[in-house]
Amino acid sequence: MRLHSERELPDDSSLLRQWKRWEAGETIPGDFYQGLIASTFGTVTRALFPAPGHRNGAIEVADVAGMETLEIVSRLRRSDIDNATLDALRITVDRLCSEYAYLPADQLLIEGRNWLNRIASMQSQRLTLSQHREVLTLAGWLALLVGCVEYDLGDRRVSEATRKSALSLGQESDNTHVSGWAYEMRAWQALTTGDYRGVIAAARAGGEIAADQSVAVQLFGQEAKAWARIGDRRQTEVALDKGRKLLEGMEHPENLENHFVVDPAKFDFYAMDCYRILGEDPIAESLAHEVIRAGTDFDGTERSPMRIAEARITLGVAAARQGDLDSAVAHGQHALLGERKSLPSLLMVSRDLASVVNDRYASEPAGRDYLDSLKTLAGNA
Repeated sequence: MRLHSERELPDDSSLLRQWKRWEAGETIPGDFYQGLIASTFGTVTRALFPAPGHRNGAIEVADVAGMETLEIVSRLRRSDIDNATLDALRITVDRLCSEYAYLPADQLLIEGRNWLNRIASMQSQRLTLSQHREVLTLAGWLALLVGCVEYDLGDRRVSEATRKSALSLGQESDNTHVSGWAYEMRAWQALTTGDYRGVIAAARAGGEIAADQSVAVQLFGQEAKAWARIGDRRQTEVALDKGRKLLEGMEHPENLENHFVVDPAKFDFYAMDCYRILGEDPIAESLAHEVIRAGTDFDGTERSPMRIAEARITLGVAAARQGDLDSAVAHGQHALLGERKSLPSLLMVSRDLASVVNDRYASEPAGRDYLDSLKTLAGNA
């Protein structure tokens, strides 16, 4: 804590007593100590100390605008679009982006494309300049969502065309957030195909456009992942630290479920991947447990199944390196069972575990079973 503090702290005995009171739940650290504790553990404040009274989850259309899908569609057919219709569309797009983590990919793809077509048809109607820009922005968000799902399903060619459309929509609407996420998609695609220099180039190009947007945090995260796979620990740490400091200074997002929102739990997810690659198993394990905790409701429902799958693989890699093949395979097989998958990302991370299993346990039946399961998944990609 002293290494991360810009001001003098109390003596060791006083600080230790205060720490024990925090651990026991007797008191909650103030803002200064919350930030200091987060820095000490290499994360951001809201990952350890969530904002009070925050409401999780997407907001349904009926909750705010009182409109069902049929009413919204009928309003879209009018020659003039009113603000209430645009509000309902914003909420619908937010809902769809919030369903990315758990809705079956085929279903989300159909719904996303349908709404994208509906919004595209609005271009022929009488719109004010601000309405036109809003429609382009909403179309940009939906194009990003559809492109992500297309890539999850293994359709790289179509996904790249959709990504370029999203980038064009972001540029036309002058929305740097949409444009930044289009570059983030490029970085993600490059990462999962092993083009690590391409990741860095895309991340930096996106950062130049959206340096003050939350997507810049995720761009730093993708860059850190690439540096870790290149084997440059220093650059990995630099990218992670830039992302952490940027996220620390941002307001806590209202809707953590939206795929295009960067929240503190996502930062732990980026760091987990980097430290697994760098062989820092204790840190990676700790972050993996936090990713699973943050992505699971009190009743055991997984709100972030794809992140949790990668966290389980991280635990599997650590177990395999420590000589526990049974635990490693159990974690690895569990990660492959989820219905909601991003095949390129899951295969990329699963190969980290496969590499350790193949090197150390290829002759073991359990090891061969896991490798065979992974080959089957890769064959379906």
